[in-house]
Amino acid sequence: MDRAQKEKVVEELGQIFESSGVVVVSRYEGLTVADMTDLRARARAAGTSVRVAKNRLAKIALKDTGCESIAEYLEGMTVLTYSEDPVAAAKVVEDFAKANSKFEILGGAMSGTALDRAGVEAVSKMPSREELIASIVGCIGAPASNIAGAIGAPASNIASILSTIEEKAA
Repeated sequence: MDRAQKEKVVEELGQIFESSGVVVVSRYEGLTVADMTDLRARARAAGTSVRVAKNRLAKIALKDTGCESIAEYLEGMTVLTYSEDPVAAAKVVEDFAKANSKFEILGGAMSGTALDRAGVEAVSKMPSREELIASIVGCIGAPASNIAGAIGAPASNIASILSTIEEKAA
């Protein structure tokens, strides 16, 4: 890789560290190509991305990004999993780590805050953006349906009383 290519990689990694909601660093030593393909497929399905980069270039890209603290995790065979959604990447790596004992989560960063192994696990247990939106919509919709039910109930009661009176008259 020549100098221009390295500069391009450093720039790309810098953008990843700055724009991602969460970046998780994991060690993938001992995984097969099929395992890595499975990780990439899971990540793609969840809307996250996986990137293997030289640790030296990743450390250079970390400077002035607010994520400098994860440089300590960039030793050995590491892979970066990242996403705009602060929870998605953490969920993907946690699920993958449960299925593959050779995959080790080291830590990460979320919005400039360093996360250790326990922090990544805690983030993975949080509800995703879609789940939060669904629960908010449910909370907003529930009072409206209760109001509609309350407004419609008297009319329904009157209709049943009239039909009862009509049946008695007949």
